[in-house]
Amino acid sequence: MAFASSSVPFSPPFRARPSAGLRGGATGRFLACSSPPPDVVVTRERGKNAKLIAALEKHNVQSLELPLIKHVEGPDTDRLSDVLRNDKFDWITITSPEAAAVFLQGWKAAGCPKVRVAVVGSGTARVFDEVSKSDDQSLEIAFSPSKAMGKFLALELPRDSENTCKVLYPASAKAGHEIQDGLSNRGFEVTRLNTYTTVPVQDVEPLTLKLALSAPVVAVASPSALRAWLNLVSQADSWNNSIACIGETTATAAKKLGLESIYYPASPGLEGWVESILEALRVHKLSEKAPKC
Repeated sequence: MAFASSSVPFSPPFRARPSAGLRGGATGRFLACSSPPPDVVVTRERGKNAKLIAALEKHNVQSLELPLIKHVEGPDTDRLSDVLRNDKFDWITITSPEAAAVFLQGWKAAGCPKVRVAVVGSGTARVFDEVSKSDDQSLEIAFSPSKAMGKFLALELPRDSENTCKVLYPASAKAGHEIQDGLSNRGFEVTRLNTYTTVPVQDVEPLTLKLALSAPVVAVASPSALRAWLNLVSQADSWNNSIACIGETTATAAKKLGLESIYYPASPGLEGWVESILEALRVHKLSEKAPKC
């Protein structure tokens, strides 16, 4: 199935709470001021929404760009290059494009040592394209799990022998422990470095928020972005439209937070995410046409 949605309640639906008004700010960009109201709110950090917006435009879907999070250095950012310079690892596990970008900075600062990398997702792999295809072959993309999820990486990462297999796991400080615990349970020796973290965008223009609240679908790519959105809508009278998640991990977080109208692809990625957004919009249009009791 290319997408899935919540057809039955998982828990009581989220209901936003009234609160004080937002402070003015510069966050949020509508692609064309004279365009119709937005169909979907795209919420990745600034500079990373273009591919999704372009893919949706092919289906005549109007997007409102509203970055909800931004990435900042983590507590172990400065340690990464030293660890790479002074230790050897059988695997480097990278689970997101941001983790890949931060890792590359540290790897280059360490003098580009020879490493073997396991990645989760095609988007993460693309961050390494230029380096992995270079002549010196010092960075090898050697493994990707059968499904683009961290738990599958933990289950499937190959072990070369019964000897100690050392893994470096650069991650978000907000990432769970599923990967490191899963690998440790299989006998890997895991070093985790929290090389970055996410923080919510604080200021959103009231007009931008009003437009966002009117959109039938909000697209989110991480639990952090989801929580940032719910924090924003807590400042409105109500919100119960659809959430389109990039994958199962974010969708699971949405369910736990009590949201009901949730769409996500079977495998994380841009194509499936677009299909999930389109399905959410189709359901919304059908509900608008349905006779009101």
